[in-house]
Amino acid sequence: MGYARTTTVCMVGASAVTVTVEASVFKSSSKGADTVRMSGLPDNVVNQAQTRVRSAMANSALRFPDKSISVNFAPASVPTTGSAADLALAVTIMCADDLLPAERLADAVLLAELGLDGSLRAVPGTLPALMEARRSGVRTAIVAPENAAEASMVEDLTILAPRDLATLVAWVFGQTPLDPVPRRPAPEPPRLPDLSDVRGQPLARRALEIAAAGGHHMLMIGPPGAGKTMLAERLPSILPPLSDAEAVEVTSLHSLRGRFTGGAAALLHHAPFEAPHHSITVQALVGGGTGSVGPGSLALAHRGVLFIDEAPEWPRAVLDSLRQPLESGEVRIRRANTSISYPAKVTLVLAANPCPCAPNRPTDCTCPPLKRRGYLTRISRPLMDRIDLRVHLPPVPPSAILTDLTEGEPSGSVAKRVLRAREAAASRWAESGEPWGVNSEVPGPALRSARWRLPPPVRKHVDDLLVKERITARGYDRVLKLAWTIADLREHGSPTADDVAEAGELRLGYPLR
Repeated sequence: MGYARTTTVCMVGASAVTVTVEASVFKSSSKGADTVRMSGLPDNVVNQAQTRVRSAMANSALRFPDKSISVNFAPASVPTTGSAADLALAVTIMCADDLLPAERLADAVLLAELGLDGSLRAVPGTLPALMEARRSGVRTAIVAPENAAEASMVEDLTILAPRDLATLVAWVFGQTPLDPVPRRPAPEPPRLPDLSDVRGQPLARRALEIAAAGGHHMLMIGPPGAGKTMLAERLPSILPPLSDAEAVEVTSLHSLRGRFTGGAAALLHHAPFEAPHHSITVQALVGGGTGSVGPGSLALAHRGVLFIDEAPEWPRAVLDSLRQPLESGEVRIRRANTSISYPAKVTLVLAANPCPCAPNRPTDCTCPPLKRRGYLTRISRPLMDRIDLRVHLPPVPPSAILTDLTEGEPSGSVAKRVLRAREAAASRWAESGEPWGVNSEVPGPALRSARWRLPPPVRKHVDDLLVKERITARGYDRVLKLAWTIADLREHGSPTADDVAEAGELRLGYPLR
């Protein structure tokens, strides 16, 4: 009886787990019992790997053992999903049957899908998987050529990328050299759309700056061509760049979606921007679905912007699926055998026309009054209650387009104010021993506590809104959060009455009377 083991990595949600693939090959006493039995928690894709391994070995001039084979994925309590363990399974079986010496692969992690022709194929999640492998002490990684660029982002790890199983076997026997993949210089970061392109819309620009400074959610209402999409696309350009740890976290989520297969790859140091189509399903938006559970658009927008255009046209159930993740900052997906979570701290930006016919001028509207009033109510009240900023955009006047006006303030200038405001908020909460990074993360009870409660004259505007039931209790807390962000942008030590009044107007979407 022969025994061998190799190492691979399994992704459980956004977490990577190092998995040992064990194989025991032995002659069975039962005639015709040359089968492969797998133990642990392999999914259907893993169970089907034996078919891919048999064919890949046959087409690589390698002999699959004519014996009984027991395979175990350890820890047995960790769900083993996807095809990333194919290569490790094939190599372990060959080592267990003494077809391949295991010494040269003792400190290597194997991460690739096998094609029926023996080729090594790319798998998603290579970056987080190899970072976990490096933490566990592995110093060599064998991946598919299409994953080589992504794998090379992991420091202190030798990357080998054979084109097929036969090449790997020849390298193990010393018959073919296999050069390590060189670390490539990071490509130039993409140029983000700039706010200087936006003409007019001073109120929307102001709201966008506040949203960036405090991490507040925003709704823009205006006719087609008013600049709603244009403004949303420029929000990442005024958000602070991601730290190294944040860049790894965000890039790993995009890796799980296979977005770095092929060409150059680099850590994402800018805030991501996701704008899913209105036909998207709940599973595609928040994650989940049948088979392997991957991150949805919400998680892919982590530490960036999720833009929902034409929000009233979206199915209500899809939009309402955002409610819990917006509060908790993560997506939780529960299955029978496991619970999976993805980080999802996003700035949500909704855009909507004022009515279904979407005229350029309000006087041109052809919608019946009842239909016009009910259009925005397609967005549920609980979701709307989580939107801090509501801005009405007027049509862009022809003069703004035809006249050679001076460009608007560029993103670089706005980004500096946003960064100073964020640093002021982070410093304030850190000195208080609190973990909050931006004002939108501060719980309402904390802002209403004795330590942070604003004096009655300062909060009079928001108190009146609550007494007159023009805002909910949640809305009251969110006005206070907005006021603190506005104060940080104005470099006030704490909100003034004017800061609170502006916050109330931005919350309601119209001036206070």
